[in-house]
Amino acid sequence: MSILSYTHPYVREIRAYQPGKPIEETARELGLRPEDIVKLASNENPLGASPRAVEAMQRALLHSNLYPDGSAYELRMKLAKKFGVKFEQTAVGSGSSEMIELLCHTCLGEGKELIAAKYSFTMYPLMCKLFGARYVEVENKADWSHDLQGMLHAITPKTRIVFITNPTNPVGTMVGQEELDAFMGAVPEHVIVAFDEAYIDFAKEKPDTLKYVKRGQNAVVMRTFSKAYGLAGVRAGFVMTTEEIAGLLHKVRSPFNMSSPAQAAALAALDDEEHVRRSVQLVHEGMKQYENAFRAWGVDYIPSSGNFILVNVGEGSRVFRECLRRGVIIRPMDGYGLTQYVRITVGTKEENERCLAALKEALAR
Repeated sequence: MSILSYTHPYVREIRAYQPGKPIEETARELGLRPEDIVKLASNENPLGASPRAVEAMQRALLHSNLYPDGSAYELRMKLAKKFGVKFEQTAVGSGSSEMIELLCHTCLGEGKELIAAKYSFTMYPLMCKLFGARYVEVENKADWSHDLQGMLHAITPKTRIVFITNPTNPVGTMVGQEELDAFMGAVPEHVIVAFDEAYIDFAKEKPDTLKYVKRGQNAVVMRTFSKAYGLAGVRAGFVMTTEEIAGLLHKVRSPFNMSSPAQAAALAALDDEEHVRRSVQLVHEGMKQYENAFRAWGVDYIPSSGNFILVNVGEGSRVFRECLRRGVIIRPMDGYGLTQYVRITVGTKEENERCLAALKEALAR
């Protein structure tokens, strides 16, 4: 009998997370040089990390023989001051993906439920099933945004977490303040509402979700340093929530769950507001490049508040392969059931031009 039959059934049944295709893998497969490949598949920051963050990491590496500060005191203090919460209301970890895992670890188990929109981050069902809970998927509205009323109606006594991804990935739509206020005014006390705001820096209108935390509601606001701060490879994320929930997250996290270089990079990145401003401006300008091209071509797309755009190309996988042959990596959406679509990360002006050229050729075929 295979050893698999003795392993955890929830682990056997889940599908592993599928990231965007790496540059190195594409180079090996196609015989291309890595520097000749444009990757616009994983919503990364084309400007890279802040130079301040890079310097801070280099200094931190000199002390790699020492364990990091397990409490991440300096970083959490800076976050608390920046966002106007208490130190005890913060927690940090290896990207917002770890914060999602810690929250599920804290709240879920057999007989419990997690609610999320149909088109939202694929980590939610993965983590939910890992802990043996039931995943409840609510259809998005006609405009592709979250159906908060539908989510409210889906809540049962078994529901423990509702995820609201704002802006949502892979679609890029936003839920506004009025809808959020109405939802938070009606959600039962036994439910934690997790606001996954990985892309909030790119949104032109940002609803205030921290006010729910400051009121003492069961809310968790999740942020990341991967996107606007350009630290995806470092893995640094954080949450702001009630002291009670934060205390539980600290109980289930691994010791030293955020490395010294990651803490140093995050601290420095918070001080480099100009780098974030340039990163956001680049995305807004690049988004116009894509929208203008798609309108000229008569191609449907979904207006996005993130650093990516979802576009209907008819045959997503075929167009993905055609672009890949031309050294441009985009993201097919088959895993979401959106077989007609591809998702494109906004890059530099030159990267966007190359992507549009590859797309035009692929669509012509």
